[in-house]
Amino acid sequence: MTDLARRPPQAPSRTSPDRASAASHRTEPPVEVSPRLGLFSSILHRVGDFTSKAGVALTVAVAVAVFLVLLVRAGAPQDWQVAFATGASAVTLAMVFVLQHTQSRQQLATQLKLDELIRTSPRADDLLVHVESAADDELRSIERDQLDHHSMLRGGPV
Repeated sequence: MTDLARRPPQAPSRTSPDRASAASHRTEPPVEVSPRLGLFSSILHRVGDFTSKAGVALTVAVAVAVFLVLLVRAGAPQDWQVAFATGASAVTLAMVFVLQHTQSRQQLATQLKLDELIRTSPRADDLLVHVESAADDELRSIERDQLDHHSMLRGGPV
């Protein structure tokens, strides 16, 4: 039997070579919001994806600069300043919650993927699965063990 006959069949590629090369030249990943997300979560993800674009940041910077010029030309009326400060505070507060929500979901998904890799790796320490929920003393102990192991591998103190 030849080597080719013994090899397992390779899984078919999900993208054609043309699509793969085109996808590798993209500057940002396509926005894909899962239909399984709740309505509120889906909205927050869309807002987060939209506001993370460079064009949006540039538009906001230009709008603020134009507002400042208009503010100076108008003699800096107090009610304009209050309106601007109130609007900026409201947008900032909303964006904090958008960022917190989207980053928490992404961090959880990443952590679950890492936990799965640890769980399925035969040489990995299964005690590290969900270590993020361990007590502080246990985390410090694991960190010391990791540093000691690293030091031993490198042949000296860390």
